[in-house]
Amino acid sequence: MQVVITESADEVADLSADAIEALLHRKPDAILGVATGSSPVGTYDELGRRVAAGKISLARASAFMLDEYVGLPAGHRESYRSVIQQIFAGKVDIDPDRVHGPDGASADIPSACTAYEQAIVEAGGIDLQLLGVGSDGHIAFNEPSSSLGSRTRIKTLTRQTRLDNSRFFGGDLDAVPTHCLTQGIATILEARRIVLVATGRSKAEAIHHTVEGALSAMWPGSALQLHPDVTVILDTAAGSRLQLVDYYREVWNNKPSWQGW
Repeated sequence: MQVVITESADEVADLSADAIEALLHRKPDAILGVATGSSPVGTYDELGRRVAAGKISLARASAFMLDEYVGLPAGHRESYRSVIQQIFAGKVDIDPDRVHGPDGASADIPSACTAYEQAIVEAGGIDLQLLGVGSDGHIAFNEPSSSLGSRTRIKTLTRQTRLDNSRFFGGDLDAVPTHCLTQGIATILEARRIVLVATGRSKAEAIHHTVEGALSAMWPGSALQLHPDVTVILDTAAGSRLQLVDYYREVWNNKPSWQGW
C-alpha cells in the first residue's frame, strides 16, 4: 500500500487526477470505478478542468458506480445516478450511457445485484477504482461487520452513515433511505488498481485503521491491505493518526521515477 500525505485537499485532488490521467494516456478506453460522497469531488473537479484544457479525454472511457440507494424514485436528485451525473459525468466528456450503476428500483433485488456483477465482468473489470472512506471505516456502503468476501448486495445503512449523508437531504435523517445496493468488498478488491482519497480530521481514525490497523470486518477499509496495488492519498489532517508518517513521506519523496503512476 502506497500512502501519500499532502498539505492540502487541493493536492489530494491533483495527485488522484494524475493517477487517472496516467491511466487514460495508457488506455483511453479505461474502465473507471467512481464513488460518491464528498471525498472524490475535488478529483472530479480537477478531471473536468483537464478535459476542458484538452489534456485528457474520457470520451472512450466507461465507468461503474459503487452503489445506489434503494427506494428513491427515478430521477431523484439524491439518487446516486443523479449525483454521479452532477459531480462527475457532467464535468467531463464521458458518454452518460457508458456510466453504469446497480438498479436500486428493481423489483427483483437479488437478480439486479447478480446482473451488476456480471456487467462489470463483461466490461473487462475495473482498471482503477476511486474510493473514499466513511468516518466509521466503510468503503462503498460496506458498513462495519460486512463480510470481507462480500459481493454486490443489499445493505442496511448504519445510523452514523445516514447521519453523515443527511446533509444531502436537507438535514432530514428520515429522508435518507435505510437500504442501498453496493458492490461488496470482494468485488472492489477485484479492481486492478485502487486509489483512496481522504481529507479532514474526521477521517483520521478510519484512515488509521484502514492503513495500519488489523484486518477486521469492523473496519471494512482495512480489507484494502489485501490488494496488491492501492494508493491512499491524504491531507495532513486525515493522516494525523498514522504512526508511520515520516516513513510514508520518505517513501514518497524517494519513489523511483520509473515507477510512475
